[in-house]
Amino acid sequence: MRHSIYCAYSVAAMALITCSAYAGDLDAQLATALKDRSIPAMAVLVIRDGKVEDQAVRGLRAAGSSAHAQLSDHWHIGSDAKAMTATLIARLVEAGKLSWEAPLKDMLPDTAMRTEYQSVTLADLLSHRAGLPPNSDEKRIEATRKDRRALPVLRMEYVQRALNEAPVGPVRADSQYSNSGYIIAAAIAERATGQSFEDLMQEQVFAPLGMQVDTSPSRHGQLLGHKAGKPLTGLAADIPPFFAPAGATMKMSLADWSRFVLDQMAGERGAGKLLSQQGYRFLHAPQGESGAALGWGVKSNWPANAPMRLLMHAGSNGYWNALVALAPDTQSGVLVVANAGEGSGAEQQQTRLVMSLMSGMAKPQ
Repeated sequence: MRHSIYCAYSVAAMALITCSAYAGDLDAQLATALKDRSIPAMAVLVIRDGKVEDQAVRGLRAAGSSAHAQLSDHWHIGSDAKAMTATLIARLVEAGKLSWEAPLKDMLPDTAMRTEYQSVTLADLLSHRAGLPPNSDEKRIEATRKDRRALPVLRMEYVQRALNEAPVGPVRADSQYSNSGYIIAAAIAERATGQSFEDLMQEQVFAPLGMQVDTSPSRHGQLLGHKAGKPLTGLAADIPPFFAPAGATMKMSLADWSRFVLDQMAGERGAGKLLSQQGYRFLHAPQGESGAALGWGVKSNWPANAPMRLLMHAGSNGYWNALVALAPDTQSGVLVVANAGEGSGAEQQQTRLVMSLMSGMAKPQ
């Protein structure tokens, strides 16, 4: 499970890669990436100056199928959805239903928790600085597949376990990636509003941006994720749905994902649809001395000849891979997705593609 929602706000290869802009169009670059036969299909979308400049897709919807992936297909973005969860929480803060300053003991007054977690805030949870382990009791997470109780009930049970586990580090110190922080934040939102996380996301994020998001199990004929090279359908093709706030269940087209990231970047200039300008800037600001923002990782020293501020995240449920890099100061970015996960070369190929394209957007000083 540690790799099931693999996802780090930055990718190690990003810190090492120093490539120049790739010559040729997007289709040619995808053709090069798909020489790696472990990847059935891949798609990429490029944003420049606040607009979608180009997008392309190559490959098959499922290994062994003759159906080709289409630009309209829905891709699982894994933990790249954490930025959407963080934006939902920020919306509720701006609506006065939640507070960035409130301690966890006040937000969940009926929940027993270890002393170390009592002062944790929403910003700590969303920047992975609450000292929480990555996940809580993985066997119980898997057992929820057969549990028919409401998702908020399952989330609150998870929260109760997570907040009574020993921390892996002190609060507000180094960022230590944790899916649990996002489940806890969602449970707090559910308690404060009386609505499920799923309804809140649709009402507060997806609908205002005109996004179509598919949260149903994958079916034959659709674009499918893969395990050990085999396509997956049904409930086994994803993390249990109560884990949605950390990056389960959310599938969307590149065009719909771009609606979200375009709004994130436009928001920094006061032109976002969901938050105040200050709200977007708070989401994108590193917390403390870490490189972790809320739902994003921040990198400011790449490339060496023309450093630019990047917002980044990688996502996977184990059967797909997705990667995003944004340069809000130039309103540019790249989204890349693949229907292959663990054991494939998808992450490596995506990293090369993203950093190649982003380096071409850098402006030498």
